[in-house]
Amino acid sequence: QLQASGGGQVQPGGSLRLSCAASGFTFRDYAIGWFRQAPGKEREGVSCLGSSTRYPTYYAESVKGRFTISRDASKNTVFLQMDSLNVEDTAVYYCATDIWCDRWSGSAPESDFHSWGQGTLVTVSS
Repeated sequence: QLQASGGGQVQPGGSLRLSCAASGFTFRDYAIGWFRQAPGKEREGVSCLGSSTRYPTYYAESVKGRFTISRDASKNTVFLQMDSLNVEDTAVYYCATDIWCDRWSGSAPESDFHSWGQGTLVTVSS
């Protein structure tokens, strides 16, 4: 299971940190990351951490330089630090796990992933 939290409302230019706590599987064996879906838009893979530091971290072009993904293996938790938020970042954010980060740049259905969490809403507005 994946439990996401940390969403809320923030003004443009502000920051939020999302958390996703994992349970029921061996956390270190999987890639883990975040997707988002804004109203009326397609789902977007935001960021993904591979199961090993040998693998590159994935960031969508739209968030590079502003978002940072990290994990705390001792807490089975992944974080998404979001800085310099803008209104285009408004979306429901979902965490997910899979064997690799490959699917973060595609449109595979949720059922194809190892696990998929419930969403947390991020609203950026003034």
